[in-house]
Amino acid sequence: MSEEEQPQEEQEPEEVGEVESILDEQQLEDQQNLLIPMDDYLASGVHIGTQQKNRDMEEYIYRARTDGLYVMDVQKTDEKIRVAGKFVADYPPENVLIVSARQYGKKPTSRFSQVTGVVAKPGRFVPGSLTNPNLKEFMEMDLLIATDPRADEQAISEATEAGIPVIALCDSDNETTNVDLVIPTNNKGKKALSLVYWLLAREVFMAREAIEDYENFEFTMESFEGE
Repeated sequence: MSEEEQPQEEQEPEEVGEVESILDEQQLEDQQNLLIPMDDYLASGVHIGTQQKNRDMEEYIYRARTDGLYVMDVQKTDEKIRVAGKFVADYPPENVLIVSARQYGKKPTSRFSQVTGVVAKPGRFVPGSLTNPNLKEFMEMDLLIATDPRADEQAISEATEAGIPVIALCDSDNETTNVDLVIPTNNKGKKALSLVYWLLAREVFMAREAIEDYENFEFTMESFEGE
């Protein structure tokens, strides 16, 4: 198992009261329009970034905690999941590729593939899969969904070379140069990845107006949780 595939230690979710105490009235009112209650977002640790901040991610960072961890703006995460869901739904599922070199992203991406019909390649990405027609693994895709721009750098680089748009889950320390649509989130935690991919799949169903398909699956966040 490569260094990128090693399970990452999850950060402890922040206390709900601590976050709510620093939100102004408008932000508290905006919480009513989230896809799920703010408490559920916070319980999954979606908002907990790393102790590093990349300039590319500044607009998505809410503040820094006293322990040095950056806290991401959950409302922007929610907004980007909605946008990404509509974007994914515009493409034939067989032309959408989802990847994750990270251990905790393997089951959520596989589950996302099962319920939405997109192509999943969890684990090691074979170089040339998007750029070398002579490879047996070669795929002609219209859209790439990546779990982490750092761990999935090869896939994103090839998608960029091939002119394929990229959606990526980006943590506070990620560069976003070759990412067309950023979903700001903790992309190392098991619960955070499960929640984001569950919500994204749900938004794809809603955008497709495929309610019957939605009801035919065991569609809970727990069914997306990584090993």
